[in-house]
Amino acid sequence: MFCPIALQLYSVRNELQKDFPGTLAQVKEMGYDGVELAGLCGYSPEQVKKMCEEAGLVPISAHVPLAEMSADPEKTMKDYAGMGCRYIAIPYLTEEFRPGAEGYDSFKKEACHLGELANANGMTLLYHNHDFEFAKKDGEYLLDIMYRDIPASLLQTEQDTCWVKASGVDPAAYIRKYSGRAPIVHLKDFYKSGNAGVSYALIGLEGEQHEKKEEGTFELRPLGQGMQDIPSILKASEEAGAEWLVVEQDDPTKGLTPIECSRISLQYLKSLD
Repeated sequence: MFCPIALQLYSVRNELQKDFPGTLAQVKEMGYDGVELAGLCGYSPEQVKKMCEEAGLVPISAHVPLAEMSADPEKTMKDYAGMGCRYIAIPYLTEEFRPGAEGYDSFKKEACHLGELANANGMTLLYHNHDFEFAKKDGEYLLDIMYRDIPASLLQTEQDTCWVKASGVDPAAYIRKYSGRAPIVHLKDFYKSGNAGVSYALIGLEGEQHEKKEEGTFELRPLGQGMQDIPSILKASEEAGAEWLVVEQDDPTKGLTPIECSRISLQYLKSLD
């Protein structure tokens, strides 16, 4: 593989709650190089850093909700930088802060402030998309408006390729569109049939969905077992200058455990070398 591979730990969140160091050891045993954090499960930053070091995993990045970052920006940035994170990502935006909404101007200002603080602490601020950012305002994707309005020096992309494709956009083309601004790419596979809608209950947006739920199926799958053209995504990521690939599967499927899904995804990627 052209760059190291991390696991987004949200994929194994229940396992982490039961046994954080043991789960990290399993992630390392699978062959992952690093992890992307999604909460600390009640541990201190120092404890998490030590557990990652003992497991031999690089804590490359972290997903931290905007409200949490904004509550104490200086401490948040110092905590994650102190753990060794090179990136810190806003995992999603609630509707009132998206382009065209009343709170968008305040979000732009806050994102610039957070980006500056991240840079001052040796990190880079990222934005991790879902599919709702591919709604359009005046013919332009909300996500493109955001990246146009906020300088690349203060906000870079963490493209979730599942949600890009679920929106009807070619992930490889969209990664190339942000060449030089795409240091981390999220690899995620899925299967969809009919007019199945996408629920956002996993990120606390139970009342919102991109499509009306009708007959059909939508399920997340291990890499190589869904509708994604993973080789084309990998080629585009390399050409765009990606420094890390991050595997994520929000929920297990096909009767597999989260650990099994994470293992299958990495085995698939390594089979492409």
